[in-house]
Amino acid sequence: MEQVILTITENKKITDAFWRMVMAGDCSAITQPGQFIDIKLPGFYLRRPISVCDADGQSVTILYKPVGGGTEYMTTLAPGTELDVLTGLGNGFDPAAAGERPVLIGGGAGTAPMYLLAKKLLERGIRPQVILGFNTAADIFLEEEFTALGAEVTITTVDGTRGVKGFVTDALADMEYTYTYACGPLPMLKAVYACAKTGGEYSFEERLGCGFGACMGCSCKTKAGYKRICKDGPVLRKEEILWED
Repeated sequence: MEQVILTITENKKITDAFWRMVMAGDCSAITQPGQFIDIKLPGFYLRRPISVCDADGQSVTILYKPVGGGTEYMTTLAPGTELDVLTGLGNGFDPAAAGERPVLIGGGAGTAPMYLLAKKLLERGIRPQVILGFNTAADIFLEEEFTALGAEVTITTVDGTRGVKGFVTDALADMEYTYTYACGPLPMLKAVYACAKTGGEYSFEERLGCGFGACMGCSCKTKAGYKRICKDGPVLRKEEILWED
Protein backbone atom coordinates (compact mmCIF):
# COMPACT_ATOMS: atom_id res chain seq x y z
CA MET A 1 0.00 0.00 0.00
CA GLU A 2 1.19 3.50 -0.84
CA GLN A 3 -0.32 6.90 -0.09
CA VAL A 4 0.03 9.21 -3.09
CA ILE A 5 -1.40 12.40 -4.54
CA LEU A 6 -3.09 11.80 -7.89
CA THR A 7 -4.40 14.39 -10.34
CA ILE A 8 -7.70 13.90 -12.14
CA THR A 9 -7.29 14.00 -15.93
CA GLU A 10 -10.79 12.82 -16.83
CA ASN A 11 -14.11 12.53 -15.02
CA LYS A 12 -17.09 11.84 -17.26
CA LYS A 13 -20.42 10.07 -17.29
CA ILE A 14 -20.41 6.92 -19.44
CA THR A 15 -23.93 5.58 -18.80
CA ASP A 16 -27.00 6.82 -16.95
CA ALA A 17 -25.56 5.27 -13.78
CA PHE A 18 -21.76 5.09 -14.11
CA TRP A 19 -18.86 7.53 -14.34
CA ARG A 20 -15.25 7.02 -15.43
CA MET A 21 -12.42 8.82 -13.63
CA VAL A 22 -8.78 8.77 -14.73
CA MET A 23 -6.06 9.99 -12.36
CA ALA A 24 -2.38 10.54 -13.10
CA GLY A 25 0.55 10.07 -10.74
CA ASP A 26 2.60 7.32 -9.15
CA CYS A 27 0.47 4.19 -9.42
CA SER A 28 3.36 1.73 -9.29
CA ALA A 29 1.92 0.04 -6.17
CA ILE A 30 -0.93 -1.35 -8.30
CA THR A 31 0.58 -4.64 -9.43
CA GLN A 32 -2.36 -7.06 -9.76
CA PRO A 33 -5.72 -6.90 -11.54
CA GLY A 34 -8.50 -6.93 -8.96
CA GLN A 35 -6.77 -4.60 -6.52
CA PHE A 36 -8.48 -1.39 -5.41
CA ILE A 37 -7.71 2.17 -4.35
CA ASP A 38 -9.05 4.20 -1.42
CA ILE A 39 -9.85 7.87 -2.09
CA LYS A 40 -9.92 10.61 0.52
CA LEU A 41 -12.54 13.25 -0.23
CA PRO A 42 -12.57 16.71 1.41
CA GLY A 43 -15.32 16.97 4.01
CA PHE A 44 -15.90 13.20 4.30
CA TYR A 45 -14.59 11.13 7.20
CA LEU A 46 -14.21 7.75 5.49
CA ARG A 47 -12.26 7.10 2.32
CA ARG A 48 -14.04 5.59 -0.69
CA PRO A 49 -12.69 2.16 -1.76
CA ILE A 50 -13.12 1.62 -5.50
CA SER A 51 -11.81 -1.19 -7.70
CA VAL A 52 -9.18 -0.54 -10.35
CA CYS A 53 -10.41 -0.81 -13.93
CA ASP A 54 -7.05 -0.06 -15.57
CA ALA A 55 -3.58 1.05 -14.49
CA ASP A 56 -0.18 1.45 -16.12
CA GLY A 57 2.12 2.71 -13.39
CA GLN A 58 1.56 6.38 -14.22
CA SER A 59 -2.24 6.47 -14.15
CA VAL A 60 -5.27 4.62 -12.85
CA THR A 61 -8.82 4.36 -14.22
CA ILE A 62 -11.84 3.68 -12.04
CA LEU A 63 -15.54 3.33 -12.79
CA TYR A 64 -17.95 4.41 -10.08
CA LYS A 65 -21.66 4.70 -9.47
CA PRO A 66 -22.95 7.70 -7.47
CA VAL A 67 -24.93 6.07 -4.67
CA GLY A 68 -24.25 8.35 -1.70
CA GLY A 69 -22.85 11.70 -0.67
CA GLY A 70 -19.22 10.79 -1.31
CA THR A 71 -19.61 9.35 -4.78
CA GLU A 72 -22.08 12.10 -5.69
CA TYR A 73 -19.40 14.60 -4.70
CA MET A 74 -16.91 12.80 -6.94
CA THR A 75 -19.03 13.63 -9.99
CA THR A 76 -18.34 17.35 -9.38
CA LEU A 77 -14.55 17.03 -9.45
CA ALA A 78 -12.93 18.64 -12.48
CA PRO A 79 -9.70 17.68 -14.28
CA GLY A 80 -6.75 19.16 -12.42
CA THR A 81 -8.17 18.32 -8.98
CA GLU A 82 -5.67 16.58 -6.70
CA LEU A 83 -6.76 13.72 -4.45
CA ASP A 84 -5.10 11.84 -1.60
CA VAL A 85 -5.27 8.16 -2.59
CA LEU A 86 -4.15 4.86 -1.06
CA THR A 87 -3.05 2.59 -3.92
CA GLY A 88 -2.16 -1.06 -4.29
CA LEU A 89 -4.76 -2.33 -1.82
CA GLY A 90 -5.97 -5.93 -1.82
CA ASN A 91 -4.53 -9.14 -3.18
CA GLY A 92 -6.04 -9.14 -6.69
CA PHE A 93 -6.50 -11.98 -9.17
CA ASP A 94 -3.76 -14.43 -10.13
CA PRO A 95 -3.42 -14.56 -13.95
CA ALA A 96 -1.04 -17.52 -13.66
CA ALA A 97 -3.94 -19.75 -12.57
CA ALA A 98 -5.96 -19.17 -15.77
CA GLY A 99 -5.08 -22.17 -17.87
CA GLU A 100 -5.54 -21.98 -21.63
CA ARG A 101 -9.18 -20.91 -21.78
CA PRO A 102 -10.37 -18.86 -18.78
CA VAL A 103 -13.70 -17.10 -18.50
CA LEU A 104 -14.02 -13.65 -16.88
CA ILE A 105 -17.44 -12.84 -15.42
CA GLY A 106 -18.47 -9.32 -14.44
CA GLY A 107 -21.83 -8.20 -13.13
CA GLY A 108 -22.66 -4.48 -13.11
CA ALA A 109 -19.91 -2.61 -11.25
CA GLY A 110 -18.00 -5.90 -11.08
CA THR A 111 -17.27 -5.49 -14.79
CA ALA A 112 -14.56 -2.91 -14.05
CA PRO A 113 -11.74 -5.07 -12.57
CA MET A 114 -12.22 -7.65 -15.31
CA TYR A 115 -10.77 -5.20 -17.84
CA LEU A 116 -7.25 -5.05 -16.38
CA LEU A 117 -7.36 -8.82 -15.81
CA ALA A 118 -8.16 -9.34 -19.50
CA LYS A 119 -5.18 -7.16 -20.45
CA LYS A 120 -2.82 -9.11 -18.19
CA LEU A 121 -4.03 -12.43 -19.59
CA LEU A 122 -3.58 -11.25 -23.17
CA GLU A 123 -0.03 -10.17 -22.32
CA ARG A 124 0.56 -13.84 -21.42
CA GLY A 125 -0.81 -14.97 -24.78
CA ILE A 126 -4.12 -16.11 -23.29
CA ARG A 127 -7.30 -14.95 -25.01
CA PRO A 128 -10.04 -14.87 -22.38
CA GLN A 129 -13.76 -15.33 -22.78
CA VAL A 130 -15.69 -12.53 -21.08
CA ILE A 131 -19.29 -12.56 -19.82
CA LEU A 132 -20.74 -9.20 -18.81
CA GLY A 133 -24.11 -9.12 -17.08
CA PHE A 134 -26.48 -6.14 -16.87
CA ASN A 135 -30.15 -5.50 -16.19
CA THR A 136 -30.86 -3.84 -19.55
CA ALA A 137 -29.08 -2.69 -22.71
CA ALA A 138 -28.89 0.90 -21.43
CA ASP A 139 -26.68 -0.26 -18.54
CA ILE A 140 -23.94 -1.79 -20.69
CA PHE A 141 -20.42 -0.42 -20.50
CA LEU A 142 -16.90 -1.58 -21.47
CA GLU A 143 -18.17 -3.96 -24.17
CA GLU A 144 -16.32 -2.10 -26.93
CA GLU A 145 -13.17 -1.82 -24.82
CA PHE A 146 -13.05 -5.57 -24.15
CA THR A 147 -13.68 -6.31 -27.83
CA ALA A 148 -10.88 -3.91 -28.84
CA LEU A 149 -8.48 -5.86 -26.62
CA GLY A 150 -9.29 -9.04 -28.54
CA ALA A 151 -11.39 -10.77 -25.88
CA GLU A 152 -14.45 -12.81 -26.81
CA VAL A 153 -17.37 -10.95 -25.25
CA THR A 154 -20.82 -12.27 -24.38
CA ILE A 155 -23.43 -9.84 -23.06
CA THR A 156 -26.36 -10.90 -20.89
CA THR A 157 -29.31 -8.70 -19.93
CA VAL A 158 -32.06 -9.61 -17.52
CA ASP A 159 -34.74 -8.11 -19.76
CA GLY A 160 -33.30 -9.54 -22.99
CA THR A 161 -32.75 -6.18 -24.72
CA ARG A 162 -29.18 -7.21 -25.65
CA GLY A 163 -27.36 -10.49 -25.95
CA VAL A 164 -28.39 -13.53 -23.95
CA LYS A 165 -31.62 -13.02 -22.01
CA GLY A 166 -31.10 -13.84 -18.36
CA PHE A 167 -28.11 -13.94 -16.07
CA VAL A 168 -24.38 -14.53 -16.51
CA THR A 169 -24.89 -18.15 -15.46
CA ASP A 170 -27.15 -18.69 -18.48
CA ALA A 171 -24.21 -17.82 -20.75
CA LEU A 172 -21.70 -19.74 -18.62
CA ALA A 173 -23.70 -22.96 -18.95
CA ASP A 174 -22.87 -23.23 -22.67
CA MET A 175 -19.14 -22.50 -22.41
CA GLU A 176 -16.04 -24.62 -22.10
CA TYR A 177 -13.36 -23.08 -19.92
CA THR A 178 -10.34 -23.88 -17.77
CA TYR A 179 -10.83 -21.39 -14.91
CA THR A 180 -13.33 -18.80 -13.71
CA TYR A 181 -12.73 -15.26 -12.50
CA ALA A 182 -15.78 -13.39 -11.21
CA CYS A 183 -16.69 -10.05 -9.65
CA GLY A 184 -20.16 -8.75 -8.93
CA PRO A 185 -22.97 -8.71 -6.36
CA LEU A 186 -23.09 -11.56 -3.85
CA PRO A 187 -26.12 -13.33 -5.41
CA MET A 188 -24.25 -13.45 -8.74
CA LEU A 189 -21.07 -14.81 -7.13
CA LYS A 190 -23.05 -17.47 -5.30
CA ALA A 191 -24.79 -18.52 -8.53
CA VAL A 192 -21.50 -18.68 -10.45
CA TYR A 193 -19.97 -20.73 -7.62
CA ALA A 194 -22.84 -23.21 -7.81
CA CYS A 195 -22.64 -23.81 -11.55
CA ALA A 196 -18.93 -23.35 -12.34
CA LYS A 197 -17.26 -26.53 -13.58
CA THR A 198 -13.73 -25.50 -12.61
CA GLY A 199 -11.80 -23.79 -9.86
CA GLY A 200 -11.72 -20.03 -9.81
CA GLU A 201 -11.32 -16.75 -8.00
CA TYR A 202 -14.13 -14.50 -6.80
CA SER A 203 -13.87 -10.84 -5.82
CA PHE A 204 -16.03 -9.82 -2.86
CA GLU A 205 -15.37 -6.10 -3.26
CA GLU A 206 -18.95 -5.04 -2.46
CA ARG A 207 -18.26 -6.00 1.17
CA LEU A 208 -15.52 -3.37 1.58
CA GLY A 209 -15.96 -0.84 4.37
CA CYS A 210 -13.05 1.41 5.32
CA GLY A 211 -10.80 -0.36 2.79
CA PHE A 212 -7.65 -0.82 4.86
CA GLY A 213 -8.50 -3.08 7.79
CA ALA A 214 -9.51 -0.66 10.52
CA CYS A 215 -13.27 -1.12 10.87
CA MET A 216 -13.44 -4.96 10.71
CA GLY A 217 -16.79 -4.59 8.94
CA CYS A 218 -15.73 -6.76 6.02
CA SER A 219 -14.70 -9.81 8.07
CA CYS A 220 -16.09 -13.07 6.76
CA LYS A 221 -15.71 -16.73 7.65
CA THR A 222 -13.88 -18.95 5.16
CA LYS A 223 -12.78 -22.58 5.23
CA ALA A 224 -9.35 -21.24 6.25
CA GLY A 225 -10.77 -19.15 9.11
CA TYR A 226 -11.92 -15.55 9.31
CA LYS A 227 -10.57 -13.11 6.74
CA ARG A 228 -10.92 -9.39 6.21
CA ILE A 229 -11.98 -8.78 2.62
CA CYS A 230 -9.99 -5.53 2.36
CA LYS A 231 -6.76 -7.01 3.77
CA ASP A 232 -6.87 -10.71 2.86
CA GLY A 233 -9.06 -10.22 -0.23
CA PRO A 234 -11.03 -8.93 -1.98
CA VAL A 235 -10.28 -12.02 -4.05
CA LEU A 236 -10.92 -15.45 -2.54
CA ARG A 237 -10.25 -18.79 -4.21
CA LYS A 238 -13.33 -20.88 -4.88
CA GLU A 239 -11.93 -23.66 -2.71
CA GLU A 240 -11.86 -21.47 0.43
CA ILE A 241 -15.25 -19.78 0.14
CA LEU A 242 -17.79 -20.67 2.80
CA TRP A 243 -21.27 -19.39 2.06
CA GLU A 244 -23.27 -18.31 5.07
CA ASP A 245 -27.07 -18.09 5.00
